[in-house]
Amino acid sequence: WVYDHFHNVPKPTHEAVFECWTTLAALSQRTSRVRLGQMVGCATYRNPGLLAKITSNIDVMSGGRLDWGIGAGWYDHEYRGYGYEYLPARDRIRVLRETVEIVRSMWTQPDTSYEGRFFTLDGAQCDPKPLQRPHPPILVGGSGEQLTLRVVARLADRSNFGGNPREFARKVEVLQRHCDEVGRNYDNIEKTW
Repeated sequence: WVYDHFHNVPKPTHEAVFECWTTLAALSQRTSRVRLGQMVGCATYRNPGLLAKITSNIDVMSGGRLDWGIGAGWYDHEYRGYGYEYLPARDRIRVLRETVEIVRSMWTQPDTSYEGRFFTLDGAQCDPKPLQRPHPPILVGGSGEQLTLRVVARLADRSNFGGNPREFARKVEVLQRHCDEVGRNYDNIEKTW
């Protein structure tokens, strides 16, 4: 597992930090059995159409070993440092939702057209498709109870949220409520910590 940061966190220290997708591409060629993923990628750092291509390519190059971790992003210093707009949390989570919807569609459909608040695609293609069926596992990282966990309930195969055991127990209760609201089987989502 790698992380999707461009410099060390929580404080930049001028130590080497390799970009996560090029690192996973290299690891995919040097390993044959381990799962490959990031804990977690930042949805606002890459266009979702490009991200669908990158993730699909990694899954194919690795022989079907990608676990796609994605989150809304949080590290404002890195956003400023690299010239990314640091949207309000609500909008970063909307970008996360649109990103997951677009990537899933591009992984599974011949062509993807999408019109959202942040992204518009018109006939985007993603070939080759990932090897894993129906698609690589989608892990959404984050613990926001109103928005992030609703994205998990609707779109994710796995959820990752930290905290102490009491906080973890609360998050899984909230996730279960969101699953009930959207008609999703809560037990079909793997919870990680």
